[in-house]
Parts: sequence; C-alpha cells; structure tokens
Amino acid sequence: MTTTSHVLRAIRGPALTFVDDPFVVGGPGSARYEPDALIVFGDGRITDFGDHAAVASRLPPGVPVTTYRDALILPGFIDAHVHYPQTPIIGAYGRQLLDWLDRYTFPAELRFADPAYAREVARAFLRECLRCGTTSAAVFCTVHSASVDVFFEEAQRIGARMIAGKVLMDRNAPDGLVDTAQSGYDESKSLLRRWHGRGRLACAITPRFAATSSDAQLDAAGALWREFPGAYVQSHVSENTAEVEWVRTLFPERAGYLDVYGHPGLLGRRAIYGHGIHLTEDELARCHETGTAIAHCPTSNLFLGSGFLDIGRLARAERPVRVGLATDLGAGTSFSLLRTMGEAYKVGQARGAALDAWRAFWLATRGAARALDLDGVVGSLEPGCEADFVVLDLRSTPLIDFRMKHCGSLEEALFVQMTLADDRATRATWIAGDPVYDRDRSVPFAPALA
Repeated sequence: MTTTSHVLRAIRGPALTFVDDPFVVGGPGSARYEPDALIVFGDGRITDFGDHAAVASRLPPGVPVTTYRDALILPGFIDAHVHYPQTPIIGAYGRQLLDWLDRYTFPAELRFADPAYAREVARAFLRECLRCGTTSAAVFCTVHSASVDVFFEEAQRIGARMIAGKVLMDRNAPDGLVDTAQSGYDESKSLLRRWHGRGRLACAITPRFAATSSDAQLDAAGALWREFPGAYVQSHVSENTAEVEWVRTLFPERAGYLDVYGHPGLLGRRAIYGHGIHLTEDELARCHETGTAIAHCPTSNLFLGSGFLDIGRLARAERPVRVGLATDLGAGTSFSLLRTMGEAYKVGQARGAALDAWRAFWLATRGAARALDLDGVVGSLEPGCEADFVVLDLRSTPLIDFRMKHCGSLEEALFVQMTLADDRATRATWIAGDPVYDRDRSVPFAPALA
C-alpha cells in the first residue's frame, strides 16, 4: 500500500484552481491562476499554495521541490460516474441502452464472480485512470461482493480516494447477476462495515437502476442509507426515453422516475445519479431541494444515442443542481476527462448552450467534488485539501504544440486542451502527495500498479 509523505514536499509550475462556481460568477473570476506557483504538502494534504516567490520565503530549508515547466498543475480530475467492470467492453458496437446492457454489459459482469479476473480488471482500470490524471471516482462494481473487495484493495494500494459499491439487482437481469432484497442489503451492509471510511475509501449503496430493483430492494437500500447516513447512493436516472417509459410501467404509482428513488428515501446529499437527460422541471427542482447531484456523461450519451443533456437548465440560478462530469465507461468511450470535456462542449452546442473552458474544468475538479460532497477535501489546490494533482503537458502532440503558439489567453489554451488533448497530455499524476504516474519515466507507474 502506498503511504502518504510525512515530510514536506513541493511542486512548482503554472497552476490553476477554482475559488468559485463559474456557472454563478462566470469566466476567469471563478479561477485562481498562478503562472509560477509553489504547492507545498505533507501528510497527504496541501499546506501552502501561491506565487512561488511568496511561498518559497515561507518554506523550511531542504524541502525537495519538483519543477514542471511548460505545463499546468491542476487538482486531480474526479470522475463522478464510471463502471470499472465494463473496461473490457469499452468500444463495443453501440446499441441503444437496454439492448447494450443485455448484449454486452450483463455478459461481461458475469465474469466478476472470479475474484482473480476482477483484480486484473481493477488494476487495468486504475492504471488508465492515472494515465488520464483521474485521482478520484464514483465507481460501480458488480453484484458480486468480491468485485468491491478487490477494487478497494487495489485502490488502497495507491492511496486513492475512491467511492464504490456493490450493484443491487433483484430482477430483470440474468441468473448469476441477481441478488434478493435481503441478500443485497446484507452484503452491502457487510461491505460498509468493512470498507466505508477506511483510509480514503467510501462505500456507495448502488441500485443499478430502477428497472432492475423491486420496491422491496429499493426500500431496503433506503433503510441501509438511514443506518449509514455518511455513505453514498449512486444509480442511474432518465438516461434513455425507452428506459424512462419502462420505469413508468414498472412503477405506475410513482410521480416519475426520480420519485422511484425519492419514495424509499434515496435522494439527498451524497446521492449522485448518472445522466438525468430527460428529467422534468419538477424533478430538477426536487434535486435542488434535496441536494441530489447529477453526473453528466456526454460520451456515453452520444455513443448510445440517449440524448443531449441541457446542463444550462441544471445550473439555472433559481434552483441550481449539483453536477459533476463523468466518463460512464464502458458506454463512455474514453477514460480521459479532457476528451469528456470536449464532448460536453459538443453536447452543449447541440442544445444551444456551449460549455466554455472554465465551466468544463470546474465540472471535472471542484464541481465534481461538490457534487460528491467532497468540497474542501479534493478538487482544489487550496491549503487543507488532499494533495491530489494532475500535471498537464500543454504541448503533448505536434498539432497542440503548433496550436498553442497561436493562443492569446489562458481560456483559449484551456479550450485547446479540452478539445484536442487526451491521455498523452498527462505528464504526471500525484495521489495524497505521492507521485503515482510519470509519463516520461521508463517505468511510469508506482510499484503498486507497475
């Protein structure tokens, strides 16, 4: 297991962090950019951050400093909704959601009854996260408890802050992937006792989506959350029109899709639902009132033809909904949150509300932290936050190198990165003050994942 550094260390280079919500204050006023920053950290947390000259004057002698030139240091990216067991089927021929689940997802997840296979996939998943600068994520496992144990064991080895949970499905799924209301409750409770709050790990109560859980299972999930109010809830909502209609027929007594989760008490802070494309105005108001968050999954939504989320509608000033950016692998087609930002921009264009660079980077850092109720813990470079960083190479390809010569502002440079860059732009990834990935080393990963 990787341990955090108990002595001070520092990194130097251009750095950007958010101090306010760009959906509220707009543009560069939401961000703090230091063209020559020094970030000091110890015991896994940031202790000082600011202009190099000022911070260096406060630095004790002998503190080692790693310098990154022609780069940009950001808080580590946060993926608000992702399925690690779907890594082996990323890029499978895209059908609509329900067919895609039956043809690809469920057969793939059956293999996770084998813990050795689950470990192989978990390690591959975490390596790709680090290669893309993703340091935290809200992760779906499978119905098998061992898939959660294995994932947490591997995440703990690198010291990552991860949220994960056992999928709950007691109907409308193949044999081998269904539990019962009682067994799902019991196994989830055992996982919560074993893992929740252990180091930087947190458990999520995880009904896959309404159609694969009975009323009894959703009631049991709500009861479990009341027993463990510090845990998370994650699921899917209003992703696809056929799915929305199916849920309506399965739960005719509910006011709508969101109410299927609201009735058993599965809405609130630390509840995050993937997609939300087709939520009604009343449902968005309920998300706002309860603090329930939405994970925006643009590459997945485009790949499966699910629709175009109107993120401006979610951010409406009179009732803003918390939103984080997400890859939603494996229907999502890239681990890179840079590429995901670019697709979010295109989705916004299709809805007449293009996403600018400030808002895009916010959604992958502090906005996602806020959606996951982790603001002040991760997603920022401010002192007191955990020392998770991604260092971007701003000239990672010949085309980007050429294009950057013609950028006239920081905003334009950020936009170039989110529309043209990918995993090649990740120069280094740090977790809890330890370097865990360095693109330019002969052995790029920390020993725990090498």
